[in-house]
Amino acid sequence: MAKVDLAQVGKNLLKSAESGESVELQSLWQDQPVVLFFLRRFGCQVCRWMASEISKLEADLKAAGVALVGIGPEEFGLKEFKEGGFFKGSIFVDEQKKSYKDLGFKRYTALSVVPAALGKKVRDAASKASAEGIQGNFSGDLLQSGGMLIVAKGGEKILLHFIQDSPGDHVPLEDITKVLGISASVKAGQRPVCNDDVCTR
Repeated sequence: MAKVDLAQVGKNLLKSAESGESVELQSLWQDQPVVLFFLRRFGCQVCRWMASEISKLEADLKAAGVALVGIGPEEFGLKEFKEGGFFKGSIFVDEQKKSYKDLGFKRYTALSVVPAALGKKVRDAASKASAEGIQGNFSGDLLQSGGMLIVAKGGEKILLHFIQDSPGDHVPLEDITKVLGISASVKAGQRPVCNDDVCTR
């Protein structure tokens, strides 16, 4: 895994989806620990499902003084994402995709994205999302992958740095609470049983 220089990454600018202001990434962990969820796209069905899963922790994170932040690589699809209420934390946009690059979140090529998007993990998550009524679209940058960064208060250390290998990869909720040393009252959604009949859409 790439060594992350928090001081350097922390200087990257993000745009607040609420106010439109630009803030430095490090301002998000200045006064509290933070869970940074980097989405592939705001329109991505699987990302929306992951956002709704992570949002189940929001009350427990808040009670423990931990901020929950979602970051997207472009504004495309943001309005619909917010209106859909998929995510309970603050939302920012990394328009330069600089944090994505610095954190080692890979970009697919036009050729590699298709097998990745048709993989079992993605099909499992997509069928789960569909079962919960979460839809998606194919607008925007389809080639960016995402991940997660959990940083201790004041940026004193990285508690978790997760890079998606497949677009269906995500961090289990219990791993998030474990690295933060908090307990949560929520259960992760049941993963769907997947066979080729249900999961090829």
